[in-house]
Amino acid sequence: MSALTALARVLPSAPPSISLILVTWGLMAGCSSSRDIPPWFDQIQRLPIHIVTIQGHRLAYLDEGQGPPIVLLHGFGGSMWQWEYQQADLSARHRLITLDLLGSGLSDKPAIDYRPDRLVDSLRGFLDALGIERASLVGNSMGAGLAIAFALAYPERVDRLVLISGLPPGIEAKLASPLMKRAVETRMPVWLIELGNRLFGSNATEKVLEEIVFDHSLLTPAVIERSNRNRRQPGLMRPLMSLRDHLPEWESEFATRLHTITRPTLIMWGENDRLFPARVGEELRGLIPHSVLHLIPNAGHIPQWEQPRLVNQLLLRFLEP
Repeated sequence: MSALTALARVLPSAPPSISLILVTWGLMAGCSSSRDIPPWFDQIQRLPIHIVTIQGHRLAYLDEGQGPPIVLLHGFGGSMWQWEYQQADLSARHRLITLDLLGSGLSDKPAIDYRPDRLVDSLRGFLDALGIERASLVGNSMGAGLAIAFALAYPERVDRLVLISGLPPGIEAKLASPLMKRAVETRMPVWLIELGNRLFGSNATEKVLEEIVFDHSLLTPAVIERSNRNRRQPGLMRPLMSLRDHLPEWESEFATRLHTITRPTLIMWGENDRLFPARVGEELRGLIPHSVLHLIPNAGHIPQWEQPRLVNQLLLRFLEP
């Protein structure tokens, strides 16, 4: 049963426009934002949340461990929670920095255009503020796109590059998920999307997570409630719509230059990714010189969350000096 069909069954009286609102919202259900940043990041352990102001906007992040720095970059609609199972293993040997990107998670969401170059500038300012001259970048989905863009703009500041499930050139053509395709293609006004989210969003959360996560047994009531709780926080929709609208700039400014990446690159891909099939990872490996690809079994679009033991082993092996 498709996600759209499931939503229609949940809301049999909803008009098609409302169903499309829910589909669009679905991409953003993973983690939302709050204007009041809490003092702790709640996962298995309690980790203190740090705040730094870059170009007048607050960014929230975790900063754990000592050693060569690693920066973790989440994907579209995501947040630092997607890296919760990397914290202990990676911070044991590295300084592990987990960032909520500008416009996402607990970070500020200013009314700006979320162009790729603006996110690159924000990341550069963030590293400058933390006194980090050079780091390994690990990105998932759109976070992988940001890691690629940063490595192309500032290769001297990147030690190693890890790309998890993204971001390929020809994004719209390669999308295999009807749910994602509808969200990328719709041009519904933001106020209408926000209205649908307030009225019906809780019914869509589980179906969206099922699209991203392969092993549905991992979607416990606590995980679903966390996603619903974050979804209800204000401020995420407009930045996400802006990010989507600026995807063509990723294609024109960065995707055409993948063959010029000079940093050692590890690509990891969920074998059961419903958004971008594993063959897309194979194609990306062919475009980036000297890159290696590992397929992660029994995992979807966020394999670092579904199969953390294997992913962490591969990360540590690759990132060791």
